[in-house]
Amino acid sequence: MKKTHVPIISITSNSLLVLFKIIAGVVMGSVAVISEAIHSGIDLLASAVAFISIRKAEEPADQHHPFGHGKFENISGFFEAILIFVAAGIIIYQAVKKLLYPVMVEKLDWGIGVMLVATLVNIIVSRILFRFAKSTGSIAIEADAMHLWVDVFTSGGVVIGLVLIRITHWEPLDPVIAILVAGLILKAAFDLTLKSLDDLADHKLPDSEIQLIQSVIGKYPEIDSYHKLRTRKSGSQREIDIHIQVDRETSLAASHDLCFHLENAIKAELPGAYVTIHVEPSKKEKV
Repeated sequence: MKKTHVPIISITSNSLLVLFKIIAGVVMGSVAVISEAIHSGIDLLASAVAFISIRKAEEPADQHHPFGHGKFENISGFFEAILIFVAAGIIIYQAVKKLLYPVMVEKLDWGIGVMLVATLVNIIVSRILFRFAKSTGSIAIEADAMHLWVDVFTSGGVVIGLVLIRITHWEPLDPVIAILVAGLILKAAFDLTLKSLDDLADHKLPDSEIQLIQSVIGKYPEIDSYHKLRTRKSGSQREIDIHIQVDRETSLAASHDLCFHLENAIKAELPGAYVTIHVEPSKKEKV
């Protein structure tokens, strides 16, 4: 499956879930279920944003974007985090309103059934998206998957709340659980915001990946030393810049071949990497 096709899965699932949750929430008079419908609506918008941003990020470099369009994915991830904050705000508002003006929750069995189906669907779809996010390094897909994974916990929380209301007949549980759901959503939004801003601010690659690059460089005895190793991520693409020092007697052709093999070796370990290598004469004295 192509990377650009992945968000279509969540767009389809979220469209159906929004419809079912809205119907169930209105019929039941449950602010928790309606809050979940709002959450799924935000997820649907986020999936659409991810779809558009991934298509844009996949466009080749041009005159105005010589390093490609990968940052569109990072912008998408940040925008999706903002959407999660908005969803949490709406849910809290609706919950507080119901605490002040209680409404009887009806047809609990139907609501429990709808939320159980929603939980199962989101588990399946989020796992698919997380797998693609890991294999492609796409933060847009990861953000979309996180939206759905949060939905798994929030939907599950609503199910537990509806079951407790059925047992205890205590109606305030509905808005209280909705507020707890909003708390989970806010935590996910905060984490996603930090990750998106890291990439937008050109944060270095994870230490494990930098160590991988260093181990590849260490396999080439022709390299006397290296410095100015700089890394960052643009969308799903890793960008690596490094200065290597070789014997000053090394020919231009030999230096070129060394760079060619080193670049391909790094790309073999970190697919999708954009590698720039600067060659300098070694400062070591020749014995």
